[in-house]
Amino acid sequence: MSHPQFTRRRLGQAAAALGATVWWPAQAATPPDTLVLAMQLDDLISLDPAEAFEITAGELLGNTYSALLRYDVAEPSKLVPELATQWAVSADGKRYSFTLRPGLKFASGNPLTAEDVVFSLQRAVLLDKTPAFILTQFGFSKANAKERIRQTGPLTLELDTDKAYAPTLVYNCLTAGVAAVVDKKLVLSKEAGGDLGNGWLKTNYAGSGALKIREWRANQLVALERNDQYTLGPKAPLARVIYRHVKESATQRLLLEKGDVDIARNLTPQDLEAVAAKPEIAITATPTGQLIYLGLNQKNPVLAKPEVREAMKWLVDYDAIAATIMKNIGVVHQNFLPVGLLGASKERPYKLDVAKAKALLAKAGVPQGFKVTVDMRTTQPIQGITEAMQQTFARAGIQMEIIPGDGKQTLTKYRARSHDLYIGNWGADYWDPHTNADTFARNPDNGDNAATKPLAWRNAWAIPEMTKKADAAALERDAGKRAKLYQELQAEFRKTSPFVMLFQQTEVAAHRKNVAGLRLGPTADGTLLYKVSKR
Repeated sequence: MSHPQFTRRRLGQAAAALGATVWWPAQAATPPDTLVLAMQLDDLISLDPAEAFEITAGELLGNTYSALLRYDVAEPSKLVPELATQWAVSADGKRYSFTLRPGLKFASGNPLTAEDVVFSLQRAVLLDKTPAFILTQFGFSKANAKERIRQTGPLTLELDTDKAYAPTLVYNCLTAGVAAVVDKKLVLSKEAGGDLGNGWLKTNYAGSGALKIREWRANQLVALERNDQYTLGPKAPLARVIYRHVKESATQRLLLEKGDVDIARNLTPQDLEAVAAKPEIAITATPTGQLIYLGLNQKNPVLAKPEVREAMKWLVDYDAIAATIMKNIGVVHQNFLPVGLLGASKERPYKLDVAKAKALLAKAGVPQGFKVTVDMRTTQPIQGITEAMQQTFARAGIQMEIIPGDGKQTLTKYRARSHDLYIGNWGADYWDPHTNADTFARNPDNGDNAATKPLAWRNAWAIPEMTKKADAAALERDAGKRAKLYQELQAEFRKTSPFVMLFQQTEVAAHRKNVAGLRLGPTADGTLLYKVSKR
C-alpha cells in the first residue's frame, strides 16, 4: 500500500513528466481545468482499437475515438448517430450502407472520410487481433475484407455480410471499440514491417474523439487532452483528464478526501460508506453489463467432470459475499446475460450447500476433494471474492491455491489456456445479447490454434450444439423469439457450463461535489468523461 505522505509528491512527479502544461498548485486541490481520477489501470495492454480488449481500454477508446454509431447511454437499446448521418440495410438483410457527416477531422488535422472508415474496419479484420471476431463473425475475412467492406463515395460506404443477421446485432457491433475509426494517413506513416501501424498505435493515438490520448505510462497514468478539432458535439469543458493508477481503495479514498483527485473509481463498500458521509463528496452509481465469474479450464481432467463443475457452483456463499464484499457494488447473478440485455434471465438456483457439493464430488470419484490453483488479479473486489471462495471450497475438501498477479499477467496466462481456475470480469462489448452468448456459449473451434478464442475456448469447453443454438439466436430477427432462444441457452448454460457466474457489477464512483456531469456508462465505453465539468 502507498504511504500517504508520498502521494502528493508522486502526483507532482507525474505532472512534471507530462510537461509544463500540466501543473498542480500547492494546496490540496486539482487544477480547475483538469479532471483527475484514481483508478486501477493494470489491465491495459494496448491502445490500438484493433487490439485493445480490456475494460479500462474500452473507457479510453470511448472518450478518444469515434465510430459510425453509438448507443444512447441513457437508453442503451437505442442507437444514435456519430460519424454516420444515415444508415440502412437492404431488403435481403445482407448489405449495410452508411453516409458520413461532411467536414470531419482527426485530432491530427487530417480530414476524416469514408476512406478512413473502410480502412479502419478492414485493418481490424486483417490484423486479426483479439477483438476482431466482433467483425469477422459477419463473414469478413483477410481474403474478402477489401471486397466486402468498400468505399462507394467520398462520404459513403457499404458492408456486405455473409448472412441476414438481426440488424440490431450488426449495428450494435459497429459501436464497439474494434470499429473505432483511425487516421489512415497517420497510421500508415508509422507502419513497420507490414503491421499496419499496430506497433506504433499500441502506445499512441490516431483518433477523432472529444479527447485525445497524450501519454500512457504503464501502471502509472494515462493523460488525455481536449481535441480542439472535434466537431461532433460541444468541445470538452475541461482541458485534460488524468487517470492515476492507484491500486488500493484506502489510498484512493485518502486522495479523494484530501482533494488530490476529483474522482475515486474503485472504492470498497466500507470506503464508499465512509466517504458518503463527507459533505464535500457525492456518490454516483450505474448498473453495468459487467459480470464477475470463475472459469474452470476443461483441460484439467478433474475440472472436466460435470459433477465437479456443478459442485463448485454449490460451494460459493453468494449471499454472504453480496452483503459484504459486493455491498452496493454488485448483485448476485448466475447467468451469462446481464440484466438489461434482451432475453436476460434472473434465475439464480445456486446457493451455498456443502452437503450437496460433497455428494456431487463423491459421484465424480473425488470424495476427499482435490487441489487446484486460481489465477487472480490483486484488486478488489476480485481478491476478496477469491479468498471467500477459498474458505468455502475447503469445506468440501477442495484446496484452492491462489496465484496473484496484475491484470496483464493474469489475462495473458488465461488467454493461453494455461490456468486451472481464473476469476475475472467480463464486460459487454456492445449492447446486444450476442456479445455475451458469443463468448460464454459459443466455441466454433476448440483447437489450440483456433481462429476465434472466446471465453468458452479459453476454458477448453467444446460445445458444438450450443454453438449452433447461439448462431440461430443471432440470426433471429423477431425480438420476442430471439429473447426466448437466449433464455433457453442460459438455462442449459447454468446447468452444464464450466463457469461459476457470480455477480453483476454496479459501477460506483465517489467524486468531489464540484465535479458536474459525471455519468457512469452501462459499458466501459459509455463513461464519457469528455462531458464532465468542474464548478
